[in-house]
Amino acid sequence: MDYVPHTDKDKQEMLREIGVPSTEALFKAVPKELIGVSPKIPKALSEIELLDLLRKLSNRNYNLSQYSSFLGAGAYEHFIPSVVEHLASRGEFVTCYTPYQAEASQGTLQAIYEFQTLICELTAMDAANASLYDGASALAEAALLAIRHTERNKVVVSRAIHPEYREVLKTYLRPLGAVILEAEAPQGITDPKGLKALVDGDTAAVLIQNPNFFGCLEEVDALGDVSHEKGAFLIACVNPISLGVLKPPGEYGAEIAVGEAQPLGNHLSYGGPHVGFFAVKKELVRKMPGRLVGATTDLEGRRGFVLTLQAREQHIRRHRATSNICTNQNLCALRACIYLCALGREGIKELAELNLQKSHYAAEKVFSIQGFQPLFQKPFFNEFAVRLPKGIEAEFLNGQVLQKGIIGGLPLRGFYPELEGAMLFCVTETKTRADIDSLVNVLKEVTEGHLAEAKLSGWV
Repeated sequence: MDYVPHTDKDKQEMLREIGVPSTEALFKAVPKELIGVSPKIPKALSEIELLDLLRKLSNRNYNLSQYSSFLGAGAYEHFIPSVVEHLASRGEFVTCYTPYQAEASQGTLQAIYEFQTLICELTAMDAANASLYDGASALAEAALLAIRHTERNKVVVSRAIHPEYREVLKTYLRPLGAVILEAEAPQGITDPKGLKALVDGDTAAVLIQNPNFFGCLEEVDALGDVSHEKGAFLIACVNPISLGVLKPPGEYGAEIAVGEAQPLGNHLSYGGPHVGFFAVKKELVRKMPGRLVGATTDLEGRRGFVLTLQAREQHIRRHRATSNICTNQNLCALRACIYLCALGREGIKELAELNLQKSHYAAEKVFSIQGFQPLFQKPFFNEFAVRLPKGIEAEFLNGQVLQKGIIGGLPLRGFYPELEGAMLFCVTETKTRADIDSLVNVLKEVTEGHLAEAKLSGWV
């Protein structure tokens, strides 16, 4: 069949379908100074010249080997033991992708099986799959599973869930015509009374995040009671590191537990790749999306591993499939598996405690600065929201700390316009007391300078 180029009519129909008035509007997020820029690609270089050029280009990024970062909001900096790099880079893992032939892929299949087992132990759930693309797609797939299983067409999602996760959820559910209601989180956590008013007999699932986007700990038991009272699923999106100290989803009645496994041995890498985990109670195991590795025995009684319980329709009849996820983030899941094995049960607990202690030390120091106040009065894990002094903008503050070699927090108004003048800071085990004190000193210096200028100008 000859290739037929898209006509202007086709383009206009596409733009109209996605709700964008023009091609220009589609790319409005691209800075003007980057539009039409032609990369200056040099002529053929020797290897030594090429490496030198690449190093210079990479050094233009604000990287974590040169800057101390307090930015989290869904992607987290954690120390990665060297054993993760060494084992994950072995050839038999790097070159294996799709283990269709079990007899030739036992190593890969066993690694996936161990990952699934570790996720089950971490979340206190009965079964886990081989991983999904990221935490956001895992949350959306969980909502799809709940809708299919309950034969209901409404989900209630907490507004304290990561805003980008909620956008992915809307994209997934839009073709189904599913109803999505958002439960408010006025004090930094989901309000159980407000949630109860939204959940009814048509609700397939209630979606929560714990710790949530603001770092606050949700009242998970109360939210679970509200969900189950109407026969709805409770879907919990969790930070895997936090489960070293927090109650796992399986212990507060969640039917599905999902999350982002990037914190488990995977680098930030300027935004990816990430890897989502997905775990369920045993009655849902046949409805899980994606791959599932099971253990079996051969005719001679020897233990082996195979792909199992995956409908063929996922590969060849997409319109009939319960899910169109056909693959998994194998290498990222492998790194998570090695990381969890290296730390062990006590190591994960100690790591979570370090995150808890260091973030609370940082919060105490930041809130001791004149004008800095906690945005919410709720328990938190390793992120906390801050109300800035009046007259100081988050972007200005980040610009000042960046000059001192520090990457600041996330301005919240981009996701929550009503939270103008607020920031989200993250502190993990990678931050030393000196790192935290340096941040606090810069914040104090900027604030004092601002107040002095304001007094001179008669503003205060």
